[in-house]
Amino acid sequence: MLVDPTLIRKRLHLWSGLFLGLFVLTHLLNHMLGLVSVEAMEWGRNLFNRLWRTLPGTIALYGALVLHFVLALESLYRRQTLRMPIKEAAKIGLGLALPFLLIGHVTATRIDWMLSGYSASYHDILPQLWGRWSNLVSQTLALIVAWLHGCLGIWFWIRGRDWYPRAVFPLFALALLVPLLAWLGFAIAARSLPAATPSLAWFMKGRSNPALLSEIRQGLTLFLTLAIGAVLAARAWPINGRIRIRYPDGRTVAVARGFSLLEASRSAGVPHVAVCGGRGRCSTCRVRITEGLDGQPPPEAGERATLARIRAPADVRLACQMRPNHDLAIAPVLAGEAVGIRQQTTEEEAAGRERPIAVLFCDLRDFTRMSQRQLPFDTVFLLNRYFEMIGEAVESAGGMIDKFIGDGVLAIFGLGTTIEQGCLEALVATTRIARRVEILNETFMSELDQPLRIAMGMHAGSAIIGQIGYGRASSLTAVGDTINAASRLEGFAKEYDAQLAVSAETVRLAGLAIQDWPSYDITIRGRTGTLETLIIEKAAELEPLIVAARRRAATREPA
Repeated sequence: MLVDPTLIRKRLHLWSGLFLGLFVLTHLLNHMLGLVSVEAMEWGRNLFNRLWRTLPGTIALYGALVLHFVLALESLYRRQTLRMPIKEAAKIGLGLALPFLLIGHVTATRIDWMLSGYSASYHDILPQLWGRWSNLVSQTLALIVAWLHGCLGIWFWIRGRDWYPRAVFPLFALALLVPLLAWLGFAIAARSLPAATPSLAWFMKGRSNPALLSEIRQGLTLFLTLAIGAVLAARAWPINGRIRIRYPDGRTVAVARGFSLLEASRSAGVPHVAVCGGRGRCSTCRVRITEGLDGQPPPEAGERATLARIRAPADVRLACQMRPNHDLAIAPVLAGEAVGIRQQTTEEEAAGRERPIAVLFCDLRDFTRMSQRQLPFDTVFLLNRYFEMIGEAVESAGGMIDKFIGDGVLAIFGLGTTIEQGCLEALVATTRIARRVEILNETFMSELDQPLRIAMGMHAGSAIIGQIGYGRASSLTAVGDTINAASRLEGFAKEYDAQLAVSAETVRLAGLAIQDWPSYDITIRGRTGTLETLIIEKAAELEPLIVAARRRAATREPA
């Protein structure tokens, strides 16, 4: 089995960052105890030291710190261009600034402790920090920078997860409250202590040498400056020659060998969509290689997996992963206006997330023939009343209207809930739709040659949710095999002259007891195997089962 070095680097960078984030979080939680008392902070510090100031804890902490910093510099070197989205630039800039802000704090606490064996208490440190304006500003700035860098890193990691929309507000509250409460705890505890003793008297309680610590601080600052400067210089110095990349509009970009195609686009100011930020976690940056594909480096494991998932042909590559070794011509599939394809949505709006949902298709049967016997205005009026009824039924059950297609409706359930709750809501909607169609028939009895009849298809599974369309016609919608299956089941409902055809798995997820309900194994075009399906002649037949399922859910009884 081949090991993808790029994937290993990304994993190490992520996990070392999460480990450092855990350290920062526990440190801030310790500061929160200052809201109680300095003694509470001391108690927390002792607990904190048992985790982080042991030999294994120290090795793990500084190992993660060095690894994260080295991988950050390596990533900066490989990036080859400093043109990037503002959030990505903020994350990198904050990460590079953070070590300089922490040098004084680290030398005055950690290095002093390692040299002298003396661990200064909060009674020593707080007055010194609070009593000097420069110390207070530097520590507050370090707190803000460290927390923002960590939050941005985690945001880039989790923003594409299917649960992120539900968790965004709690996570935002957590990101806001943790540093705020930590700083308040620090301030209240510091103000409760006497003024600081002159100069560095607290520092001399240990056996460390202030002059030595000053030299260490200067040495670390110089080392970090040289390391970052060396990387920037190496990035700017094209030692491997240059390659030329031609775009569909005729422009040509010359970049140093080692650039990715995405970096080349950004360096030249060519709009190039990359929803995941160029991390190989999506396929929105993909390009078609129109010339010069032969002899290019083959895709690594991560890129191969993404390309296989979208069934990309051999001439399609991910721009963020491909680093060409000779001249070529490309056509960005989702590029912006400047390369001949009008950009329809922002990157955030175009972002797709795969998540489990329940999908309901509802269609009026024989409506085309009925409309031929109606005046145009009457047809529009009747259709709008029907759509209004469907929309109210879907939204009252907890769903969302995706789109209207002719006389059909596509509705989605489970966007803000669990898939189980979404399936139950979708089944509730079918019963409400059936009831309201009966009311509609009674209302228009004298105007209709025959009653309105509906056919509904329902299925649950994974789908891609995203902003899709053009201009004002773009909207949040769902695509994927689940939608196709629900549409096919709606057709089967018509064939069986029933109101609803629903997959058995959807009904089970909703918690309905269907052990004695007859089912059919239906073959759906485009899918392998069969789909166990229930044919419900009247949707109202589900109402007792829905009531029972809700009662079991409320009392947590097994189905």
